[in-house]
Parts: sequence; structure tokens; C-alpha cells
Amino acid sequence: MAVDVVTFGCRLNTYESEVMKREADAAGLGTLENGAIIFNTCAVTSEAVRQARQAIRKARRDNPEARIIVTGCAAQTGADDFAAMDEVDLVLGNEEKLKSNSYRMLPDFGVNQFEKVRVNDIMEVRETASHMVDAIEGRARAFVQVQNGCDHRCTFCIIPYGRGNSRSVPMGGVVEQVKRLVGNGYNEVVLTGVDMTSYGPDLPGNLRLGKLVKTVLKEVTDLQRLRLSSIDSIEADEDLMEALATEKRLMPHLHLSLQSGDNMILKRMKRRHLRENSIEFCENVRRIRPDIVLGADIIAGFPTETDEMFENSIRIVEECGLTHLHVFPFSPREGTPAARMPPVNRRIVKARAARLRAAGDAAYLSHLHGLVGTRQKILIEREGLGRTEGFTLVGIDGGTPGQLIECTINGHDSDKLLAIDSGNDSNRRAA
Repeated sequence: MAVDVVTFGCRLNTYESEVMKREADAAGLGTLENGAIIFNTCAVTSEAVRQARQAIRKARRDNPEARIIVTGCAAQTGADDFAAMDEVDLVLGNEEKLKSNSYRMLPDFGVNQFEKVRVNDIMEVRETASHMVDAIEGRARAFVQVQNGCDHRCTFCIIPYGRGNSRSVPMGGVVEQVKRLVGNGYNEVVLTGVDMTSYGPDLPGNLRLGKLVKTVLKEVTDLQRLRLSSIDSIEADEDLMEALATEKRLMPHLHLSLQSGDNMILKRMKRRHLRENSIEFCENVRRIRPDIVLGADIIAGFPTETDEMFENSIRIVEECGLTHLHVFPFSPREGTPAARMPPVNRRIVKARAARLRAAGDAAYLSHLHGLVGTRQKILIEREGLGRTEGFTLVGIDGGTPGQLIECTINGHDSDKLLAIDSGNDSNRRAA
């Protein structure tokens, strides 16, 4: 039986799940009579942890004899909690999950919770190796890890304790991984990490993310589309801005870690930017790349947030020209400073999150209107759906996952653009 990996959370987890599957197979888990299920968890919110626990219990009910292994950020930060679950056979840390030896000699059924845990101190990890994969199962675009961990300590965030301090993948390893994936047929590659714009200072030569982006595009000439996952705009370097301005294969889409539009809340979050920095960055990047599409993470109802402070977050959606919003109602994470701050009433938190989503929906609808009648190059993700270079969802007939198609946008349905295949080359052609 094949090893089944269930992935929660970020693109980095998706990439690492491919490595885990390979290493678990190498350790022989695929030969187990009743199979093995590995849960690669997320700890970004309490809800993410709850969903993982719920999925583990269901997996045990459906597969009573399978071996169940739990890893990922929630396992790293809450190993004992998962080990205490009767459904779980083994808990692995974020570093251990990428090594085949970790999956060998599974503990016998019925061991106590302490014998189940193989989680080391993630803060002691100093390097991030380049783990080569041939494909990302079920994905039309491939993800490549360039960085792991985070040196910052935002007051709401538990992730540094799950991922450790920032460390970069050597540039040569990133280039080789991209070449390998492009050689296997991927037209689009996404660079990803925990705090990706912190890439490089720990490597020889004091590299930065912009230099990495330029090098990938120079060395992998067959790569059609390079995309960046979430970035911290305050760390964007000159080479990165130059690449955005001049490299058409670098996709015109950035997702920003803004978190709030109010300066006092940003200070209490221990963010390193002010609202003015965010607005200036968005103006600058739109000036050098007019077709840029911007998204952002914003938290609603952070502790001590007043109505006036929240209105600053509402306004920044328009002031930054944001299109794709990820809105998070504040979720206290035990062990973080924000969890000890005076909370906002949950009813108010939910109402503010709903208002932010409505503002995001209005901005997105305006964005869709603006693209009707334009020509767009679309990466087909699955049957009937694709994404533009600006990461806008498109409904389209025809094409196969991973294929690039150029077509005319005929309209939209408020959720996605519509590009109906007319069956002639004037409306659609392979790109």
C-alpha cells in the first residue's frame, strides 16, 4: 500500500510533503500491510490545529489498523498533545519529518505517549538542505523551497517555534531543483519559504532574494513562469524590484504580509513596517510594473484594536490597491504575547472580519470588471479552471493541467473570469 500524506497549511508544507512521501517510502512504510497515513500539520491558527486533530480521529475510524504519524508545525509546537491521542502512533518534528531514518522502526502499538515522540529542538537547526523532488502530486505548478524558519517574533505568531530560525537553501540547490521540475514538464514554479524575503544573509556572499530570482531566470531559460509566494514588503531588495520591473517571466503578482493598516496595532504586533511603508511600496511596485496584482494577509480584531484602528485596515485595502485578501479573525495562540493582551469581543472580531472580506470582495469584483475583453495567458490548473499571470481565477473550456493557453476574457461570474473556448485560434491558442 502507498503512503498517504495529508497536508494542511502553506505551500512550503505542500513541497515538504513530497519529500516526506519519498523518504517514508524509502524507509519501507509503503510495504506495511495496513498502510500508513502521515499528517503534515499547520499551527498558524487554533482552528488549523483543531482541523488536524479532527482529521486524525476520522482517519483512525476509517483505517483502524493503519499506522498514523503526525508531523508539521502543530506537532513541533504541541508534540505532547498529539502524542496523548490514542489514534496517533508516532509524532515527528519538522526537521525529523524529512529524513527516512525517522520513519524506520515505528514504535509498537500501545506504547506510552513519551515513546511516541521524536521531536528535537528546532532552534538548534542551522541549515536547510535542498531536497530534490520530481513533481508535486496533483499540482499544475511546482513549489520550490528556498528558505525555512523566521528570525522575527511577531506577537501573534507561533510559527518560529515550529520552524526555527531563518536559514536559506543554497542558490545552486534552488536552481537545480527548478531545472529538474521544468525538465519534467512544469511551466510554472513558485518559490516559497516561511519568511522568504529574509533569504540569503546566512549564505556566503550575503545574498538576497532578488539575486536568487535573477539567477533562476538566467540559468533556467526554459522556465515560462516564476512566481513568488508571500513576501514581507519591508525586506524587498533592489534586485527584486529590478526583476519585477524588467523580467516578464516573473509573474506580476505579490502577496504581502501586511497584517494591519493601523500603526499602533502594527507596533503591538511587533511588525517592522508602518502603514505608510505599505502604501509607498505598493505605489512603487505599481509604477515599475503597471500590471501588478497585489494581495495581502490582514488580521481582524487583534487585541486592543479599536473601531478607529480597524477603519485604518479597511482603508488600506483601497490605499494599497489590494485585490486578493486573506482575512484572519484574530485567533489567540497559547505561548504568544498576543494571547495575553486584552482581547476584542469575539462578536466584534467576526463582524470586523466580515467587513474586511466585503471590502476585499468589492476590490476583487472591480478587478474582474477591468479584465473583461483583455487577452490573458492562463495556466490550466485542472479541468475547467486556470489562473492568469496575476493569479486571477479563470473558467475555461479545454486545455490540460499545466498547459499555458492564451485567450480572450469574455466576462466573469463575480467569482472568476470567463474565457469560453470558441474552438478557433483567434480566441484561444497554446502559449
